[in-house]
Amino acid sequence: MTMKITVLGSGGWGTALSLLLLDNGNDVTLWSFLEKEAEALRATRENPMLKGVVLPEALKITTSMDVLADSELVVMATPSFAVRETARKAAPLLRQDAVVVSVAKGIEKDTALCLTQIIEEELKGKGRVVALSGPSHAEEVGRRVPTGCVAASTDMAAAELVQDVFMSPRFRVYTNSDVLGVELGAALKNVLALCCGVSDGMGLGDNTKALLMTRGMTEMARLGVAMGGRKETFAGLSGMGDLIVTCTSMHSRNRRCGILIGQGRTPQEAMEEVGAVVEGYFAALSAHQLAEKVGVDMPICACAYHVLYGDQPLRSAVERLMRRSKRREVDESWI
Repeated sequence: MTMKITVLGSGGWGTALSLLLLDNGNDVTLWSFLEKEAEALRATRENPMLKGVVLPEALKITTSMDVLADSELVVMATPSFAVRETARKAAPLLRQDAVVVSVAKGIEKDTALCLTQIIEEELKGKGRVVALSGPSHAEEVGRRVPTGCVAASTDMAAAELVQDVFMSPRFRVYTNSDVLGVELGAALKNVLALCCGVSDGMGLGDNTKALLMTRGMTEMARLGVAMGGRKETFAGLSGMGDLIVTCTSMHSRNRRCGILIGQGRTPQEAMEEVGAVVEGYFAALSAHQLAEKVGVDMPICACAYHVLYGDQPLRSAVERLMRRSKRREVDESWI
């Protein structure tokens, strides 16, 4: 299947997906917000976030959204904080029948909306929206490393179309109708990756990381189910899969940021040193707000919030978690 595709967002993830879609035989244009960045990409044929990966001449690079008028499929690959503004600007130019694929991960700060909900709000009935998520570091997808993701939508025909367009011998795509569960897993695991990074930075060891990941998984699913998601989704690629890769890899900017905080940097200093958007920092606030709104107990995410936004000392946060009243594991399991 060959399609005319525009990828909005020229960061590492948008660029990596542009290459995947180009490899699959599609007509692909990569849109950049800044002309300076677009000029650099055209001149060097390399994205500094994907060092050593060549951008073929067939990959068109632009700063004009006019290309959307002819695009059958549009990939929203901007950081989560820019999704609403980008969708709003794209809406007048978008084809009525376009499929819009949300590939960022996060929850909007003020509204606590997931990204597909934001896109649907701004498009006002245009297009069919699908979330694509899973354990997929841009650095590895750009190098054609075997990867798996899930395409989620209430419109299963649209999800299956995305599956067909993105599938390749190196990129496997599954489908799921539980959009909320998929997006919550994608956003919340960033908070837990920060926590695991903090644990690594403090030198607490593998046991502590395993505890954080396992009990963090329970918290993710607990909130997701309370909000209407399916617990089975959290056992899949966008839940357990993304949690594993983000909490253990040095490709993960959330984990790297956490390591720096664990070593004594302030959250602001750590984010500046990482030099890229750390979605987990913003998701920690959203997770805290959602947990309070829904009435769900999320002690690990609560500690992350108080450390990042309330200046709680790290050792005190660890002590607080370890001294919680005793529980039965199975009664609180996400399985």
